[in-house]
Amino acid sequence: MLDLLEVASEPARRRLVQLLGSGERTVTELDANFTVSRSAISQHLLLLIDAGLLHARKDGRSRYYSLDPAGITKLKALRDSFWNTELDLLVAEATELASFNGPAHQPPGEKP
Repeated sequence: MLDLLEVASEPARRRLVQLLGSGERTVTELDANFTVSRSAISQHLLLLIDAGLLHARKDGRSRYYSLDPAGITKLKALRDSFWNTELDLLVAEATELASFNGPAHQPPGEKP
């Protein structure tokens, strides 16, 4: 199973998701925003599809890519969970450190 945060965090894939936020686009339209090969962009798109973040549809000779709302919702939930967990750990560590060190010392010359 692919790690959504890892897949979406790679800079080119993150940029593809940002570009598709404004609506459906072809690989040609997406490719115009990158200096890497179209093949590399196609590989990134396939990985984003496999991760459940994008949809692809074929119309004639063109493939159109768009965000998968369910995948993006899942990615947002993972991001929120990650940051909430990290912030909870930070608060716990700061609280533990504060209780270990005792009350903060007053700077010289200041009254408590």
